[in-house]
Formats: sequence, structure tokens, C-alpha cells
Amino acid sequence: MARVIFQNANLLDGDSAARPNATVVVSGQRIESVSFGPGAPPARPDDRVVDVAGRTLMPGLVCSHYHSAYRNLGSDGVRMPVGMNSPVGLQGIYGAHNMKLALDCGFTGAVSAGSANGIDAALKMALDEGVIVGPRLVACGRDVSTTGHSQDRIPYYWQSTYSGHFSRADGADGFRRAVREEVRNGAEMIKLFVTGGHGVATPAEQLEMTPEELRAAIEAAHAHGARIRGHIANGEVIRMACEMGMDIIDHGDGLDERGIELLVEKDIGFCPSLLFPHLTAELRGGEVAERIQASIARDTEVFHKANDAGVRMLAGDDYGVAFMPHGMYADELVYYVENAGFSALDVIRWATKNGGELLGFGKDIGTIAAGKYADLLVVAGDPSRDIKVLKDQANLHAIMKDGVLYKDTLDRAAASQKPMSAAAA
Repeated sequence: MARVIFQNANLLDGDSAARPNATVVVSGQRIESVSFGPGAPPARPDDRVVDVAGRTLMPGLVCSHYHSAYRNLGSDGVRMPVGMNSPVGLQGIYGAHNMKLALDCGFTGAVSAGSANGIDAALKMALDEGVIVGPRLVACGRDVSTTGHSQDRIPYYWQSTYSGHFSRADGADGFRRAVREEVRNGAEMIKLFVTGGHGVATPAEQLEMTPEELRAAIEAAHAHGARIRGHIANGEVIRMACEMGMDIIDHGDGLDERGIELLVEKDIGFCPSLLFPHLTAELRGGEVAERIQASIARDTEVFHKANDAGVRMLAGDDYGVAFMPHGMYADELVYYVENAGFSALDVIRWATKNGGELLGFGKDIGTIAAGKYADLLVVAGDPSRDIKVLKDQANLHAIMKDGVLYKDTLDRAAASQKPMSAAAA
């Protein structure tokens, strides 16, 4: 089997500081070996040997809060239920387009946080059949929550029976049925709107389901082999959901010390998604912006404590709304470093190691080591020193997923530049 041998790489393995002079050998779908300095494995006649010339070799990125078919805002400036403002077929086309865009941006994995009309399940089938290209996908179904919850905004006088965007459920048995139905329809991840807050119409203090309903949903998801995530912006409810076994807490406004302890103890993923409120504040201005920024400042301080405590932090946000179009995925990483004060290395870990483990392949994705799947990027520059290099697709000289190069400008890029040292990268 022909191999690809990356030589003279600045290796950013997803879990530790960059190391120069690395050689990484890829054979088939997996990484065969990683070595440093002289003594690299000899090349075989049919191997492709690439002098990376000091550029950074790193794991592919993972968006852990992804909406494949989110497109825009409603005409009144409020996000309409996806599928209501575009035909279902067109939503699927949006999804296929956005999947390719994510891969082009260096995101070789995506974990969905909600999808209308079974679009994620269809996209996953198309990926498996080779009909479209895109990142590895953990498919989610419709949002599940109670009658009248924050996303249940179809006016009663429409007398509409539409249910493509969300699944209404009431009572513990109702939630069990709704979760089972989503799994039957291809969902690997269940999304609940557990509280208001964080950009939805209802306040964070409002619990959108009873504790019995929440527990039933979590138990039903796990009983049927699915994972479950929740929109939660309330410290007390975060603690309750952690105790019940929620797999991912989204947003997490109001997180407190006890919540941090539970996130660590139960190894629950935490996806803060702070770019959305930050951009909302910039858009709104005035007193509203001041309140949002005060909330962000308070939560950011707690999120630093969570990161330092070892919480499995994740990257991802609500791309697809008008002021956060698909394609700006790396802007979130830049925000966390330049606005929120996290180290670039930590944020890269959220988007590689932590996100990779969430994809469902154990620990076989998200870091660079022998035996792992070959989901790799070759980047002009060192993102651990300047996270902004990830915003420009031109800086991505190679994008490899599952050992296949979906973007390959390696030879052309090497010919057009002088070799770089790791310090200059």
C-alpha cells in the first residue's frame, strides 16, 4: 500500500505544544508512525514523500455544535424554524453545501446540535455513499421539547400541523416516544431545549420541561444507543442535567463551581458557544449590549475555571444565522483567544482532541499518534502562536480525512516558498 510521508513538520498533535522536525507516516486510513529528528522510516518506491518545510501538521478540526442546514434569519429579524422559510429540498442542498464548506475550512468532523426534516441523517447516508464530501458527521434530529417552548413559535391561528423542525413532547412518556422516534429516523444525537436564555425568547430562569420529562428523555436516548445534549443557560439546571447523565451541555450560562465539579466527575462535554452572544451584543448596541457583555464577562471567568479544572471543553456555535454565516467557524477559535483570554493551545485542544473524542471513535481521532485515524491538516504558520491563520483557507495547504487528501497543494506550496523553520512558521 502506498503511503504518504510528511517530513520536516512542525507537529501540533492536538494535546501538547508544537514540536519541530517531525515525520508522520500515513498508511491507508491511519497514522503508521510518528518520529522526530533523524532516523525517519525509509521510503518505499511507491510512497509519496512530502517535505512540509516547517509548516504545521495538526489534527483536523471538529465543530461540536453544528447546524448543517441553518441558512438565515426570518424576515422579521428573528430566526424562523428551519424548514419553514425554505422548501425541504432546498434545506438539504444548503446542508450539502455547508458540509463541503466545513471540510474546506479544515473541519474534518462535525457533531450536530439539531437538524430539521431528517437532513442530517440523509447527509450522513450521502457521505457514506460518496455522493457528497464533508466532515465526519454525528447526526442529530429535530429539537425535542414541550408544547410552547422557546422554539415552538408557529402561531396557533395558522392551524399548522408542521413538525419538521421540532418535536413537541409532553409528559415523561411523551418524551420517551419523541426520543425513540428521532433515533428511528436516524438521529445519533438528541437535542433538547431545557431552559430559555442564550439567544432564545424565554428567560434563562424558565425551565422548559419538568425534571421527570428531562430524565425520561436522557434515559430513552441512552437506552437506544444515542447521546443527548441540551440548551441550558441556568446553573441549577446544569447541575440537574449533569446528575441525570446529560452528554453535552450547550452554552452553560450560569455555570457554577458545583457544575464544574459534576462536568469533570461525569466527563460531560461543555460547548459554551460565546461567539453568538458577543456578535449579538455588537449588533444590538446600547443597554442590551451592555447586559450581554456583562453576562459574557461573568461566564467567561467561570469558563476559565472549568477549563483549568479539566472540563471537556468543546468548540462550535450557531453558524447559519445572518450575522454568523457558515464558513466563519475559525472565528470562534480566534474569539476565545483574543477576546476571552484562553490560550491558543487550549482552544486547539477543544477543537481537535476533545471534539475528536466526541465523534464516537473512542480516542482514535483528534490527536496525532501511531494507530489513530489520519484526519490531518497542513497549515502555513503555527496556529498555537497565531490562531488567526486558521481563518484563511489559503493557509490550509492540505486537508486529509480518513487518509484521503481532499485538498492537496503541498507540492505547489513547497515549490513557491523557501523552507521555514518551526520558529518562523
